[in-house]
Amino acid sequence: MTADVAVSLSVLAVVVLLSDATRRLLARALRDTGLSPYAAELVSTFQLCCCAHELKLLSEVGGIPPQLALTLTYVTSVAHGLTFRGAVGNPCGALEHAWRARSAGGCAARRIACQFAAAVMARAAVPVIWGMGLSGLHSRHKLLGFRCVSAIHASLPGAAAVELMCAFAVQTVITHTHSVEERYRVHAVAAAITAAVYAGGGVTGAVFNPALAFSTQFPCSGNSFLEYCFVYWLGPLLGMMSSVLLFDKLTPAFSQRPAPLHLPLRTKKQT
Repeated sequence: MTADVAVSLSVLAVVVLLSDATRRLLARALRDTGLSPYAAELVSTFQLCCCAHELKLLSEVGGIPPQLALTLTYVTSVAHGLTFRGAVGNPCGALEHAWRARSAGGCAARRIACQFAAAVMARAAVPVIWGMGLSGLHSRHKLLGFRCVSAIHASLPGAAAVELMCAFAVQTVITHTHSVEERYRVHAVAAAITAAVYAGGGVTGAVFNPALAFSTQFPCSGNSFLEYCFVYWLGPLLGMMSSVLLFDKLTPAFSQRPAPLHLPLRTKKQT
């Protein structure tokens, strides 16, 4: 197991470093074209999905201890936060930016298209890496035909509720740490992601990202495409919307204090 973990850690490191180098090169090459944000979204989502595939393999097939799986989730989340360079890697995040008028609707749609394109690319690229047989774990997975089974271990409404709550919690942390310095903020968000994975991982895998789920969960047997859409697309979308509506609309409305009444002062009659 130690050798398998070492190889997987090397794969994660190589994916992050190559993705970061590609982002930098594309940012320079596309500086004056207006396409650099979409290139960053494409590369960053590809990085996210590849790393998630490898972590999923370590956890589900490699059988690593839960504590190690959570530690790796936290570390990779921090790495993503430090290297994404403005990309969100999540369709819900792109919609949240459009809702808060940080980006136009067309921009959000193009970002989402890049995210799903990257999810498909990662789903095709990861079996190629595993097929190289870099570790015993990769070789065993190749012999099994890269098969995976559904991570949903609850009723569909219950599973969607878990994804909703995970997305709600993470989006709430993202909202309330928006003004925090980036080097500290990434740790807060990574901690929230790790806590969500700990709480909901045994029920749905705790993906709460439609593009990431499309790459890592949709190819698995056990549920239909529409059932996966219900759990992994509708659940996170409602979770993000619930957080935004609660803290942008409802909380400010209820926290407003009524204006004080200005009563006329009594005047004494002068005799």
